[in-house]
Amino acid sequence: MQNQGSAPEIIPAGEQQQVRGNWTTAWLKHWLQLQPVLVTQDPAQLIIQADAMDSNGALTFLHLFGNNPAYWPAGLTPSQQQLLQLVLKHRESHIPEPVMLNWVADIGYRVSRLGLYTRQFLEFLGQLVMALLSLLRHPHRFRLRLFLDVIQKDGLHAVPIVALLSFLLGAVVAWQGALQLKAYGANIFIVELVALTHLRELGPLITAILVAGRSGSAYAAQLATMNMNQEIQALRSLGQNPFDWLILPKLLGLLVVLPLLTLLADLSGLVGGMLVAQAQLDISPSLFWQRLGDEISIIHFVVGMIKAPVFALIIVNVGCMQGMLARGGAEAVGLRTTRSVVQAIFLVIITDALFSILFSNAGW
Repeated sequence: MQNQGSAPEIIPAGEQQQVRGNWTTAWLKHWLQLQPVLVTQDPAQLIIQADAMDSNGALTFLHLFGNNPAYWPAGLTPSQQQLLQLVLKHRESHIPEPVMLNWVADIGYRVSRLGLYTRQFLEFLGQLVMALLSLLRHPHRFRLRLFLDVIQKDGLHAVPIVALLSFLLGAVVAWQGALQLKAYGANIFIVELVALTHLRELGPLITAILVAGRSGSAYAAQLATMNMNQEIQALRSLGQNPFDWLILPKLLGLLVVLPLLTLLADLSGLVGGMLVAQAQLDISPSLFWQRLGDEISIIHFVVGMIKAPVFALIIVNVGCMQGMLARGGAEAVGLRTTRSVVQAIFLVIITDALFSILFSNAGW
C-alpha cells in the first residue's frame, strides 16, 4: 500500500501491473494524466491498491474503466466497491432519457425558443432605456473615463481593420462591376455602382458586422466573466446600478463611434472603387469625384448614417444582455460570447433589410 502523500503510479508485478494511489480529489489530475496508459491496458491484468477513495475519485474511476463492474480491475475493497455502485447509481439516475421529437414538435420548440429570446431582448432593451432616461435626469452619474475608454478601444483601435476591409470591399465591387460595364461601354457608371452600394448598404453593414464580432463579443465575455466572479452582485450590494458602470458607457461610446467608423468605411470603399476605376476603366480620380458630387445625392449618405446608431444599439443590447445572462462556469462564457456575435450579426442584417424596404417605400 502506498502512503497518502505519494502520487499515483503503475508498477509492473510479474504478468500483472499494480495501480497504486489514492482515488481522491487531490490526485485527480495525476489519474487523468495516466489515462492514455490505463485505457490501453487489459483491466484483468491490473490490480488496484488504494487506501482511500472519495466521490470525485469514484467518478474518475468510472470514467477510466467504465460502468460495468465485470470489467473493473481487481483489488478494490468492499467499501470502495459500494462507493462506486452508489456513485454509478446516482449518476445514471440523473441522465435524462433521449426525447425524439417529430418535425412539427421540433418547429414548435424552436418557435418557443425564439419567443424566449425576443422577450429577453425586449426586457433588456427596456431596462437599458430606463437607465438612459435616469442618466439624463442625473447627469452627474455619467462615467466619463469609461466612456473615453470605449471610444479608444472600440473606435480608435478598430480604425485599421474597418478601413482595410472597406477598401478591399469597394475595390472588389468596382472590379466585378467594371467587367460588366466595360462590355456595354458604360464605364462612367462605375461611380454610381460603387457609391450607391457602399454609401447605402455595404459601408454601414460591414462596419456593424466588424464591430459586432470585435466589440460585441468583448462586451459579452467581460460581463459574463464578471458574473462568474460575482462582481456584478458586489456592485449591487454597494447600492450601485450595474447599468451605470458597465453598460451605459458602452452604449454612449458606441453611439458616437459607429457613425464615425461608418464614415471611414464609406471613404475607404470609395477610394478602393476609385483606384480600380482608374486601373480598369481609365477613369481619372478627378472625374470620379466630380461625377460623385454631380450624380449622387446626399440622401444616400444620410440613409447609411441613419442606420449606424440603430446598429450600435443592437450590438450593445445583445452583447451586454448575453453577458448578464451568463450562469455556470467557463463554458457559459464561451457560449454567451458566441451567441452574442451570432445574434447581433443576425439582427443587424435583418434590421438593414427592414431599413431598405422602409427607405424604398419612402422614395429615398
